[in-house]
Amino acid sequence: MRRTVLWVVLLQLVSCVLLDSPLAAQEKKEESKATGPDVVYVPTPHDVVEKMLQLAGVTKKDVLYDLGCGDGRIVVMAAKKYGCKAKGFDIDPERVKESRDNVKKNQVEHLAEIHEKNVFELDLSPASVVTLYLLPSLNVKLIPQLEKLKPGSRIVSHDFDMEGVKPDKVVEMISAEDNVEHTIYLWTVPLNKENE
Repeated sequence: MRRTVLWVVLLQLVSCVLLDSPLAAQEKKEESKATGPDVVYVPTPHDVVEKMLQLAGVTKKDVLYDLGCGDGRIVVMAAKKYGCKAKGFDIDPERVKESRDNVKKNQVEHLAEIHEKNVFELDLSPASVVTLYLLPSLNVKLIPQLEKLKPGSRIVSHDFDMEGVKPDKVVEMISAEDNVEHTIYLWTVPLNKENE
């Protein structure tokens, strides 16, 4: 009996050492990287958000999807200012909580929802407006999903284009919030592929 207890204690000690080893820490880091965000969160200035929504011609009839919603500011402004249904999606639990708090604080729960989901696994077809602030390579990765949007649906991206797809409009503005120049891209479905 005593020998069995000693073996159990020894196994627990060995497992603790192994789980806290640099190799185990690296494995945990790689695992979280595989399911974590693909981009670092940088909030879009509020005046840029407003310009994005104006450029997309958002109305109360629209359903807006914000991919990588961060603190939910696009979802909140779309619901609050334009009265449309808006859904935000983010893979980072911290951002999801922040977004949900923002929705509640602005009292737009009847129009806005936040979901913890991987944007590359979403069915985007219910949306009539999609907003993005992702890297160009990620925008390109989304093309197959974006092509399933209904004709006339609009896609607006902050600062990053979509290689191989010609935008309908490109607008540059200096934000009063950060005094930096920002570029906004607008595409309409069906997408105008440059190589076709």
